[in-house]
Amino acid sequence: MEDKTTKVRIAFFIILVGIATMFTAVVTDHWAVLSPRVERLNTTCQAAHFGLWRLCLKSIYIQEPDPKGKGCGPISLPGEQNCSYFKHFTSGEDAQMFQVKTQKEYNISAAAIAIISVGFMILGTICTLVSFKKSLDYLLKPAGMFFTFAGLCIIISVEVIRQSVKRMIDSDETIWIEYYYSWSFACACAAFVLLFLSGIALLLISMPQMPQNPWETCMDAEPETQD
Repeated sequence: MEDKTTKVRIAFFIILVGIATMFTAVVTDHWAVLSPRVERLNTTCQAAHFGLWRLCLKSIYIQEPDPKGKGCGPISLPGEQNCSYFKHFTSGEDAQMFQVKTQKEYNISAAAIAIISVGFMILGTICTLVSFKKSLDYLLKPAGMFFTFAGLCIIISVEVIRQSVKRMIDSDETIWIEYYYSWSFACACAAFVLLFLSGIALLLISMPQMPQNPWETCMDAEPETQD
């Protein structure tokens, strides 16, 4: 019994790390960095990074060419930054460069799926904490399922964002020619791995232990009484 409790606590600790990385990914806006083409030096260009809720445009003064390509950047260079929430969440925002009309479905879907993932995490955490306090081991099964579903939801959100970026890069209506996924995207991927695998581990731990000796079940059975 103590061995099982130790396994559950280790799995839950890993889940807490996954929850932390998940919340970091959801609330930050460094999922992807986009860059337009830079035709000449000693001029200002605008790079961008965005997340599930808002986008940020950063004006960067280019003195030397980017060694990694012909885009504007790197984004770590100093410059004036202007961040705003997406037009479909806050009306009146000007986001023509992102072609919000064509990206609306992608961004709303990714944000909605991420919210569902957060809901699954909350339910899983409640079930796990109650199982610790009340010694209700049967709650570990739904907890494991909730955390597994949370991991699946966040990886679906990651794929939606990936398709959104690909569509913006491939579109002739946008100015972006280069992109890369940043640390918020990496946090979301790490959250998927931690939550999904730990959720599966909780499910396996909560299953009844199989007898080591196949004769144990027969020996433990009650003898039949004859009338």
